[in-house]
Parts: sequence; structure tokens; C-alpha cells
Amino acid sequence: MPREIELALKKQRLQMQSAALRHRFADHALALQPVFGLADRGRAAVLWLRSHPALPVAILVALLVARPRAMLRLARRGWIVWLTLRKLRGLLPAR
Repeated sequence: MPREIELALKKQRLQMQSAALRHRFADHALALQPVFGLADRGRAAVLWLRSHPALPVAILVALLVARPRAMLRLARRGWIVWLTLRKLRGLLPAR
């Protein structure tokens, strides 16, 4: 009988400890809520742009007509960044 009581008390302590840990985790998660909200809004924006591809194309064409030199400079920088990322990816070990 004392062994059963001891196990019941240990179970109760573990349950209380688990509840306290869940509350601490929830408190810490509240601090991350703005970050997750921003990520959710960004994901929603990407999904919207994917479902409406004409809008980014129209903006790109308008910028290309209005500022061709600036867009060429931006395209050149993007190309350099893309090449650099490809080279760096080749240096990293495969997963």
C-alpha cells in the first residue's frame, strides 16, 4: 500500500510540474506571436500574388518602361546575387 501511495504522489507531482511547464511555454510563445503574425501575413501575400500573377508582371513592366536604367541595374545585381548563391550552395555539404 505505501508503494501505491508513493507512486500516486509521484504521478501528481509530475502532472503539476507538466502543467507548470505548459504555462511557461505558453507565456514564452506569447512573445513570439508578433513574429508569427508577420510570417502569416507574408505567406498570405505570397499566396495572393501567386493567384494574381498579372499584378507583379504589370508592375514590373511599368517600372521597366518608367525607369529602364534602374531596372537594368537591379537585374544585374540580382543576377550577381543569384550566381553567388549558386556557388555558395555548391560549397556547402549536401544534406
